[in-house]
Amino acid sequence: MSDNQSWNSSGSEEDLEPREEPGHPVGIGEFSGVLSKWTNYIHGWQDRWVVLKNNTLSYYKSQDETEYGCRGSLCLSKAVITPHEFDECRLDISVNDSVWYLRAQDPEHRHQWIDSIELHRADSGYGSESSLRRHGSMLSLTSATSGYSATSTSSFKKGHSLREKLAEMETFRDILCRQVDTLQKYFDSCSDAVSKDELQRDKIVEDDEDDFPNTRADGEFLHNNNGSKEKLFQSLSPKGINGIDFKGEAITFKATTAGILATLSHCIDLMVKREDSWQKRLDKEMEKRRRIEENYKSAVNELKKKSHFGGPDYEEGPNSLINEDEFFDAVEAALDRQDKIEEQSQTEKTRIQRSSPVPLVDVYSSTGSHRFSDKVEEMVQSHMTYSLQDVGGDANWQLVVEEGEMKVYRREVEENGIVLDPLKATHSVKGVTGHEVCHYFWDTAYRNDWETTIENFNVVETLSENAAIVYQTHKRVWPASQRDVLYLSAMRKILANNENDPDTWLVCNFSVDHDDAQPTNRCVRAKINIAMICQTLVSPPEGDKEISRDNILCKITYVANVNPGGWAPASVLRAVAKREYPKFLKRFTSYVQEKTAGKPILF
Repeated sequence: MSDNQSWNSSGSEEDLEPREEPGHPVGIGEFSGVLSKWTNYIHGWQDRWVVLKNNTLSYYKSQDETEYGCRGSLCLSKAVITPHEFDECRLDISVNDSVWYLRAQDPEHRHQWIDSIELHRADSGYGSESSLRRHGSMLSLTSATSGYSATSTSSFKKGHSLREKLAEMETFRDILCRQVDTLQKYFDSCSDAVSKDELQRDKIVEDDEDDFPNTRADGEFLHNNNGSKEKLFQSLSPKGINGIDFKGEAITFKATTAGILATLSHCIDLMVKREDSWQKRLDKEMEKRRRIEENYKSAVNELKKKSHFGGPDYEEGPNSLINEDEFFDAVEAALDRQDKIEEQSQTEKTRIQRSSPVPLVDVYSSTGSHRFSDKVEEMVQSHMTYSLQDVGGDANWQLVVEEGEMKVYRREVEENGIVLDPLKATHSVKGVTGHEVCHYFWDTAYRNDWETTIENFNVVETLSENAAIVYQTHKRVWPASQRDVLYLSAMRKILANNENDPDTWLVCNFSVDHDDAQPTNRCVRAKINIAMICQTLVSPPEGDKEISRDNILCKITYVANVNPGGWAPASVLRAVAKREYPKFLKRFTSYVQEKTAGKPILF
């Protein structure tokens, strides 16, 4: 097949033109929308405006910022799109060592994005059948030519004996061709001579039908009518016809063919030896390549672990790539860093003294009138009934921490693999009243002064003077996901039934739903039911002295029921709770003592 024929069959100009195939229209339009993108282990999932155009995926912080340029882009030509195995809303897009973790609103939107990306990839010509038709011929020809050239050059450089034998075969071929031409000329001349003799003999026989010539005894000569004699068949001379030495040429021809056969045999021997040698070298190279590939895969896996350690696949969950021990170590290290940061901030910053007016006592005697009034009253009564019960002799409650006056109990409860351990702590603090403790615990104006785990919070709705709905996000402790909480916080004063018993102050925080604070992909929504219950005990002062802070003692009962909203190792959650709750109580009560020191007592 000629070069032109080869080009027309596999790489003609008409194959270079784009063809519209069913299901793959030419010129796929732009596709855009909001996707949650994994940023880092601190900020987690963030909503981004993602645009798919011209086989390129770009993202912007928001749709309003598209005119200022994208924050990042990926060419999809060599990208690998991987729908997540367990998360139906997530897809991962990787190009070499760059990975984008994306989450759609729901599985349907994820399918739309994957289909759109595949359509753009097909429309760009990568991986399609038309692309192979366009690029296959020239690539194959080039590869074949270069491969042949490299192999031939290597063979000639490495094997001089084989090259010499091939040169000999070239010489033998030229000689053999000349000999074949000579012999062919001889055979043609012989054929012509035989034809002429037959014609002449036929003519003589025809002429002698009427007049028979005299024939000599040897039969060699015939006499014609005029008495002359003529040779009927002339003998061949030693040089043969046209001066060709047939015998000599035959001998030379035989010698040439023998030389060719000998050289071919030698070439075969050399090639067999060369094949054995090359086979050994090939085996060595294959083994070397296998080891290199294994080392490369191992290095890539290690690099991926280092590069993407902290990605969503290492987050908490039953399918997390991080084991339980590593999970615990990472959480503990993150908490230690937060403690150091908090200690530095406490020593460096000067707190601004706030003067928050304390409402009259009557404000806290009822829940107020709002749509959650009945729910608040129900939660208050439940805590007053069950939370104040002594758990010291209950076998279901385990004493996990005891430091001075503070005791922390835990009851192990799991539901669908999620740890829901209720916690209960009792503590006694001198110099403060139950009203003061609950006031600083409930009032959001002081929240950031003593609560170190909160990233930010805001009051979603104020229901009454003693009740509000609060939304707060907690600092992320990698590899655990970031949590947010939406809860109703209410403060109440419960009058004692007996005049000898102290009044009880209570703050209850329990999860609710609100249209202005819907769950997002960025955080895992936790559910809480927490109560801070305080009673003030007063010891009579000596003589006629007035009651001072040395005469008061606050008994605190703190109850926490927390549903983390997602899976995490049980051992990690329990270890963190055992560590953090005592620290929280000591930090908070110390803060209240600091704030009330030298101020009038608020009963």
